[in-house]
Amino acid sequence: MSSEDRREAILDVATDIFLSEGYASASMSTIAAKLGGSKGTLYNYFKSKEELFAAYVQRSCIFHRGEIADLLLEDGDARTVLTAFARGYLRAFTAEPALQNWRVISAESHKSPEIGRLFYESGPLAGARILAAYIEKAVARGALVVPDIMVAAHHFTSLIHGRMIKARLLNYIPAPSDEEIAAEVEAAMFVFFAAYGPKD
Repeated sequence: MSSEDRREAILDVATDIFLSEGYASASMSTIAAKLGGSKGTLYNYFKSKEELFAAYVQRSCIFHRGEIADLLLEDGDARTVLTAFARGYLRAFTAEPALQNWRVISAESHKSPEIGRLFYESGPLAGARILAAYIEKAVARGALVVPDIMVAAHHFTSLIHGRMIKARLLNYIPAPSDEEIAAEVEAAMFVFFAAYGPKD
């Protein structure tokens, strides 16, 4: 097993333990035991539990960002592309794995603000910048009229992020159906394009 494969295997095990036990209850000993190695081997890759948790945060952000970012590379009119993106976004972030990540990372961010900064910069902010790059191209071809690109990107994610994801995080609703997601996204698109669509 290569060094990179070994590192990924450690992160796989650490992820399972962080999600099932939480950061505070997880220990390097438990992770090493489940991995089938020694703590010494673990410390060769990560100097501390804090460093391992930071790597987990970054990897989870990259994974979830990659799940939906490719949707913005599709051809088509802006409303069609953004609708597909919004549906993928809402489907990904109302699923249990993403919710578990949010809960674990948010809980730790209260005690470790640097973890919160890392998560925000690697996740929500990086995602908003990817969306902003698409919006900028849409503006250039006249498909959107946007005075502030980043503000519009944050408006977009807020419209699709608010109600369902909050309710899911609090276990208020079950995972939404495709039909429920489509209806939620359609309402968000109506508001977004009322604000930023071309004015004839």
